[in-house]
Amino acid sequence: MTDYQIVNDFICGQVPTMLKEPRAFIRHPFIDPGSVYDGNVWDWDTYWSVYGLLSIAGDLPAPLLARVLAHAKGNIANFMDHQLPDGYIPMMIEVAKWPEPYLNLRRKEGVKLNMMKPFLCGQIDMISRHTGDWAWAQGYLGGLEAYFSCYEREYFHADCGLYVWHDDIMIGMDNDPASFGRPNDSTANIFLNAFMVEEMRCMAALLLRYGQPERAAQYQRMRDALIAAVQAECWDKRDGFFYSVDVDVRTRKYDWFHQGLGVFWKSLPIKIRAWSGFIPLWAGFATPAQAEQMAAHSLDELTFASPYGITTLAKDEKMFDLSVTNNPSNWLGPVWIVASYVAFKGLLNYGHRDAARRIMAGTLRLLAADIQASGQLHEYYDPFDGHPIMNGGFINWNILALTMQKEWEAAVC
Repeated sequence: MTDYQIVNDFICGQVPTMLKEPRAFIRHPFIDPGSVYDGNVWDWDTYWSVYGLLSIAGDLPAPLLARVLAHAKGNIANFMDHQLPDGYIPMMIEVAKWPEPYLNLRRKEGVKLNMMKPFLCGQIDMISRHTGDWAWAQGYLGGLEAYFSCYEREYFHADCGLYVWHDDIMIGMDNDPASFGRPNDSTANIFLNAFMVEEMRCMAALLLRYGQPERAAQYQRMRDALIAAVQAECWDKRDGFFYSVDVDVRTRKYDWFHQGLGVFWKSLPIKIRAWSGFIPLWAGFATPAQAEQMAAHSLDELTFASPYGITTLAKDEKMFDLSVTNNPSNWLGPVWIVASYVAFKGLLNYGHRDAARRIMAGTLRLLAADIQASGQLHEYYDPFDGHPIMNGGFINWNILALTMQKEWEAAVC
């Protein structure tokens, strides 16, 4: 059997285990990542699970695919169920000892928190395009507008035109050095901003479907402005890389000092090369010249290249570390399939097929070996020898290994 067949047979057999039924204040069916995350509804995890599952829809029996779609819609319903009046949506919903999502309880106490990462409209658009039906989500439109308004009001840094994480809690790539341990509201992370570009595109597409072209045009203008800001502030011409940036820059006057030329730059690059630098290629707004430079980074044995995909942090960064850790999870170098997929798809978008194929083949080899050795998949892996590091039973975005093969075949045919 090929690596693809091994991974495909295993994952298709595991799909029913990902589909969870309502419980307590999670009132709708949902999809969870598996492993230690059993019973949790997560923002970008549900997005990537659905992304992967729909890519292999043709390999699933019709009744199982129908369940996948029902649970995918349930993901959205659960998040919208718990949207607060100010537009805030929690990043994660977990049933425990509290009467409603913990993050909402803290928000109601006046604690500022990060909110749902920008994967809500993307998941709605993805489900709708697959089914050809957009009507099911039209009732969420007001909530989606409120969600964007909350982002604009609380997380937008107008001076540079970028969005910031409030703190380093639940930022997706948990211990990203560009945000982890840094001051609140100081980091315009490339992860957040590049994925927000795609979220705005999807919101504009939904509004067009719902007969609101003027509002769609407004979101397109917001998207264009954000792209311009990312290009101006996050692209480093010297290094040929997209970085997160520090936005806490201003002239700090004291008595009669600093009365002349003040700080005129809007941000400072946080020069730490992480996999998130590839997201602009996945979202399609990098230039061809930028994509060529990023392709070179993906092939560099001293930085990102691994026999099993790409590392999540460049190997020559001082923070590179493969420690076994959860809460925060370790994104300081281990191979995560979602990171490898984003780089793969971005490279494929710009015609860098050899670089993309190397990531695809390595990823399939990695997961096939894990299945054969342990009978399961894990959350993240050692980039040097491929051994699993943590959390057996994890499915979630590991499905994207199969997505790579599907998209590769479509690109070369």
